[in-house]
Amino acid sequence: MSYSDLTARVPLRLPSATATFTIGIAGYLGVNLSPYMISALQQAIGADVLTASWIITATLLATALTGLAIAPLCAGPRRLVVARAGLAVSVLGFALAALVPTPAVVITALIVGGIGAGGAVAAGGAAIAAFTNPDRVAGFNGLANRAVVTVILAVIPLIGLAPIDVFGALAIFSLIGLAVSRWLPAAPVLDAQAAAGVAEAVPVEVPPTAAVPALSAAAAASRAIPSPRAVRIAGFTLLVTFALWAISEDSLWAMAGVMGEAQAALTPEGLGIALSGATAGGLIGSVLLMIVGNRLGRAVPLAVLLVGGGVLKFVEGFVTDPTMFIVVFIAWNSLYAVAFMYFVSTSSALDADGRWSAPLLAIYLVGSSLTPVIGAALVEVFGFQGFAVVLGIASFVLAVPVAGVALFSTRRERAEASAAALALSLDDQEVSA
Repeated sequence: MSYSDLTARVPLRLPSATATFTIGIAGYLGVNLSPYMISALQQAIGADVLTASWIITATLLATALTGLAIAPLCAGPRRLVVARAGLAVSVLGFALAALVPTPAVVITALIVGGIGAGGAVAAGGAAIAAFTNPDRVAGFNGLANRAVVTVILAVIPLIGLAPIDVFGALAIFSLIGLAVSRWLPAAPVLDAQAAAGVAEAVPVEVPPTAAVPALSAAAAASRAIPSPRAVRIAGFTLLVTFALWAISEDSLWAMAGVMGEAQAALTPEGLGIALSGATAGGLIGSVLLMIVGNRLGRAVPLAVLLVGGGVLKFVEGFVTDPTMFIVVFIAWNSLYAVAFMYFVSTSSALDADGRWSAPLLAIYLVGSSLTPVIGAALVEVFGFQGFAVVLGIASFVLAVPVAGVALFSTRRERAEASAAALALSLDDQEVSA
């Protein structure tokens, strides 16, 4: 096997895509089903809304913190083990919560299920980085996630919101993820930085006339690849900015109903239209990203999306007509969905082994778990208009470092591809010699 076989990203195929996307959805499903989980938990243990909400928040935090802690393991050969162990624990935890109506068992089992889901989040997030064209793959991932979750959200209320229905659905989906986990893409054995070093050292037996140009090109490719230290700085910068951005975005999502009712007389039916329309906007954005891929780069689209989202947050804070409130909300969330996918593709492009895409998705869960509290606190301090202004300014400020990291990731991805191509060329020369 040549070096390039060990390092090159793989094309997106149905089996590997099914495993990656299914495992990722299994890890995130608790976030999407959290309203149903609160209702089911109330039935299971007879708790009030506040108590049930805190227990579900603890479950989601367990998922997020586990995903962060275990993410480094998913950037190496233990990715499949982490995925399977996490999914198995998730199946066990949620199944117990569904089948055993004892309060102590239900609460403990939910936390255990959340911990297992953290392994799925980390493994699925890391595997996204294994594919070529991270932008298009992020679009496919977003489309699959939203389509599957939309169906599940529609079907479960028809069946019922009893513990066996809601927690059972989580257990069953984790079981499906476990069944397809054998197709999960493996992490590369070597990184791209090592590629150029290997490329420079390979052609011992190649005739000098053929070797010298190839060696010169390999050396140039080596110099073009950013240092591991530069990648780490870019990776940590991306994680911090993404965490702040996710908190600002999800705070608006969490406060949408209260804000719409207070300043635009938005009805519950109107809120339902806004939320469903926002989901549809995300689906359209996913399709567009799948079509566009990496043709526009990442820096400019991300900067435009964050600035545009900031403008729409400003507008949302001053809209008093319910129809306009719904329209602006759908437009804002559509930009948010596409920006989220660009964040995923940027983290994937930084490292093919998923070193940054794995913790990125876990960090998002931390923000999602806490944003109802954060959003309410900001509204209390600044009022609804001040709340919208603060969130808009946050988008403008964060657009600068995010665009810088996105540009860096594009350059690194191209250098990595060049190094892999040169390594393959040197392998071919050695064989022909």
